[in-house]
Amino acid sequence: MARITFSQEGLTPFEQLLGHNKEILEKWSSLEECIFNSNTFTSELKEQLRRTLAFNNGCQYCMAKGKPSNQIADSRILIATKTADIISKNNIIDDKHFNLLKNEFSDKEISELLALICFITASQKFGALLDLQPSCPI
Repeated sequence: MARITFSQEGLTPFEQLLGHNKEILEKWSSLEECIFNSNTFTSELKEQLRRTLAFNNGCQYCMAKGKPSNQIADSRILIATKTADIISKNNIIDDKHFNLLKNEFSDKEISELLALICFITASQKFGALLDLQPSCPI
């Protein structure tokens, strides 16, 4: 059971927790749509980021959707998930790792990748703080 009641706004348990603040829910959803509808990264890369972050951010709701793969061969996904892992453990990306990013991604892609990691982290931290569980009824 979540720590606060579900609002009447939103379609998912996450949205209904955020829905106590309708304007925030609307703008959050708009940003989410913008980020996840971007064609910059593959859906596989985005999903592996989400999975990696879920386990570091402690969101039970997100963890229930699957563990990160330990058999990633794509170098872009490997570097992106390593970056997400570093950030979600509150560590600094050192110059050596940042150079790996720059070798694999353009500046535009790095900007979007970091925004994606931060957005997913914020969403998952919100879910974790409110104890959103995979079995939360709406």
